[in-house]
Amino acid sequence: MEDNLRDQVVAAIKTVYDPEIPVDVYELGLIYEINVFPVNNVYVLMTLTSPSCPAAEVIPEEVKQKIQAIESVNDVEVELTFDPPFTQDMMSEAAKLELGFM
Repeated sequence: MEDNLRDQVVAAIKTVYDPEIPVDVYELGLIYEINVFPVNNVYVLMTLTSPSCPAAEVIPEEVKQKIQAIESVNDVEVELTFDPPFTQDMMSEAAKLELGFM
């Protein structure tokens, strides 16, 4: 059950995009950690492409809303960190291809 919920959480996160980059936040490598706890509480540790990102308020809130929309999810906590800072190395190969880094 938990694996399935984790897959649903990842799918929900993949619908959230950085407004300045046409790649979802999961493929960008902005999601550092996803934990699904008993009673379906979800914890996400994420970063942004930069601390001064104009969408700093919007993206974590959107991630939280998308996860909370999953029927079986109970509580969602999204924590923002800039340690370690985001680098292009964190992007998936698909994201690098999409953005022309490969």
